[in-house]
Amino acid sequence: MATASASHGATTSLIGRLLAGIVGGLAGGVVFGVLMQMMGMIPMVAMLVGTEAVAVGWLVHLAISAFIGATFALFFAPIANRVVAALFLGMGYGVVWWIIGGLLIMPARLGMPVFQFGTTAWMSLMGHLVFGLLLGLGYALVQPRLKRD
Repeated sequence: MATASASHGATTSLIGRLLAGIVGGLAGGVVFGVLMQMMGMIPMVAMLVGTEAVAVGWLVHLAISAFIGATFALFFAPIANRVVAALFLGMGYGVVWWIIGGLLIMPARLGMPVFQFGTTAWMSLMGHLVFGLLLGLGYALVQPRLKRD
């Protein structure tokens, strides 16, 4: 009986961490998405799935943001337990996703040159840093409220 209870507690804790990561990812994703919308980049995100529809671009962007938030929780939960640590980890994770997504996957998928460092790339870095900052902040603020013993 104690084993089942301990197992349930671990599952609830994992679910809480994942939810906190998703909330943080969506918070960062909304703000980053607004910046991307202002720069006319959301249709490019939609092109990842074969359309240029703004609504589809937003759905794709927010799905990616939620995924990144969930993986943040999986990778960094043990060390993102304080706000300052979560902020820096989030910003670092934003840079990682700028490299993976913004400089490699997205341009490669759209038939563009990869690892190009022009104005757009540097603006994307700033967006990913803001995203990561809000991801870390959201995670650090939400996760303790979802924790179950």
